[in-house]
Amino acid sequence: MTKLINWMTDVFAPRANKIARNPWVAAIQESILTAMPVILIGSFATLFNVLRDFLPFLPDLGLISSFSFGLLSLFLAYLIPATVMEKKRHKRVVRQAGLAGIALFLIIISPIFDEEGNILVAFGRLGTEGMLATLISGLFVAAVMNFFAKHSFFKKDSEMPDFITVWFDTLIPITLILVVGWVSTYLLNFSVFEFINWVFSPFIAGGQSFLGFVLFNFLAFSFLYSFGISTWVLYPVMAAILFQGFGDNLALVAAGESAKYIHTNEVLNMFLIGGGGTTLALNIMMLGAKSKKLKAVGRSSIVPSIFNINEPLVFGAPMAFNPLLMIPMWIVGLVGPILTYVAFSSGFLAIPLEPFWLWYLPSPIVGYIVTNSIKGAIVVLIIFAASWLIYYPFYRAYDKQLCAEEVAAAQSASAKKSDK
Repeated sequence: MTKLINWMTDVFAPRANKIARNPWVAAIQESILTAMPVILIGSFATLFNVLRDFLPFLPDLGLISSFSFGLLSLFLAYLIPATVMEKKRHKRVVRQAGLAGIALFLIIISPIFDEEGNILVAFGRLGTEGMLATLISGLFVAAVMNFFAKHSFFKKDSEMPDFITVWFDTLIPITLILVVGWVSTYLLNFSVFEFINWVFSPFIAGGQSFLGFVLFNFLAFSFLYSFGISTWVLYPVMAAILFQGFGDNLALVAAGESAKYIHTNEVLNMFLIGGGGTTLALNIMMLGAKSKKLKAVGRSSIVPSIFNINEPLVFGAPMAFNPLLMIPMWIVGLVGPILTYVAFSSGFLAIPLEPFWLWYLPSPIVGYIVTNSIKGAIVVLIIFAASWLIYYPFYRAYDKQLCAEEVAAAQSASAKKSDK
């Protein structure tokens, strides 16, 4: 165990953090964070529509969700290349890169022009169905713009106004981007959108499988977290699986079929009770700890934990780099996803079809809202009970260990006073 902790600390963590700081990876993370307000607006609309089950006279806010969360891929088409330009310090062409990103994305989702000149677009492709396409097209635009941003038709001491130099310096890369999209989609009649989805389909299928669901969430929310490594390291990969799965479910239902992809953000909130590692049960136990340290950490962490924020607990107890609490965190990190996947794959719970990212609500409430059933809350409580049983013996051992250390420290302090 000591060798594993040392390797994770000295070798793996620095490399993982280096990847997370890479401008191309960080741009995807930051772009999604920038788009978070529109994602949350869609979640608020979902929450409001739950009230309509009890108050049917309330208006349906479904369109609010459609024109916020439902346009996520379109927003990211602008944000990803623009953010890459910022991180590459090409601030002169940030907005131009974003505009080129929108243009290319709209081309590759293959809109149809009717005889009257109207554009017909599969609306779902503007949202989560287009997640893979917007990631790839956004990075392609960023790569082209980044290459040409290193060269200019004008000298640095040119008397031409900056906006004029930017016009000319971006004409070639933007034209090239549009020509690539136009030739592939319309001249060659080749669906780039479907090709991208086909290329990544094995990866998405793996992430949506039982094994992929369990292992991915174990790594992201328990194993890496227990070494102090943020889930954000994996977020670009996570986003591709979660958003694409959600969008594919909507497409299946629209085609008259049943939703089948379980690995979505809405489902994850079912087992992240108290935060990564499902730590709320452990936090409640600490309120009655005999150790002064654990009791203090439990009291200071309980309110954030109720709302699924557990950094004070993970780094205060600590759970990170603490074998006595890391092991149950890993076990719960496997059991929670397994129980969740079984609950949905068996048909006991319906796969969510409405966006819901208000993860900071108490978990039983989230379980009810995302499944639109009291059964969702029941499954959350079952997972909570399982986490309690898993954490309890390890908690007792750690509490006993800390008590012994505190007694020894008190005796040592008393002995020093006597010597004086």
